[in-house]
Amino acid sequence: MFYSLLKHVFPGPLMRLWSRPVVTGLEHVPATGGVVLAGNHLSVSDSFVVPLVIKRPVNFLGKHEYVTGTGFRGRTKAWFFTSIGMIPVDRGAASAASASVDVVIAIVRSGMAFGIYPEGTRSPDGRLYKGRTGVAKVALETGAPVVPVAVIGTDKLNPPGTTFWRPHRIEIRFGAPMEFSRYDGMSGDRWAERAIVDQIMTAIADLSDQEYVDVYASSVKDRAEEA
Repeated sequence: MFYSLLKHVFPGPLMRLWSRPVVTGLEHVPATGGVVLAGNHLSVSDSFVVPLVIKRPVNFLGKHEYVTGTGFRGRTKAWFFTSIGMIPVDRGAASAASASVDVVIAIVRSGMAFGIYPEGTRSPDGRLYKGRTGVAKVALETGAPVVPVAVIGTDKLNPPGTTFWRPHRIEIRFGAPMEFSRYDGMSGDRWAERAIVDQIMTAIADLSDQEYVDVYASSVKDRAEEA
């Protein structure tokens, strides 16, 4: 109920007005059943604008800090993020990555749509970085189709480090669903999982027109912080 209100009453219409999304390939998103939406990641706003243009609810993983604030502001923030379908994850926990994948698998198996950023973090410079294999594990464990997604312009709509959106037209492109039945029974096989995620990243790159960098985005951010 709250998801629908937020999307169609407030603040959804305002978000749509500010972002004026141009959408292509929406017909590729299944109307029902478990599906993985695998996209590039330029801005926090990515998790808002993609569900905004899809008729069915979409869940995303999000930082645990978004729901642990105190006082009225903290509680309101937590209510908002959980109402839009965000699943909080404590990234500081040693088992966070494995636990996150297990959560996504359970939700997709239940017949829901889940948005994943294979890069694992926002791009530090607008380029597309090497994908992590969590999305491949989800695809192999659930058998759900993977729809590649590209967002363009969200880094201008909500630049990293900013809180408020700046009116800017964005584009969202959905690609044809990908299925990986030829890898059935190979969950846990590092070669198979790497092959799958590389295919997904290629599809995202084709949609987004981003330059691809074959290293993890997190390693680039770590080097930047050390410099």
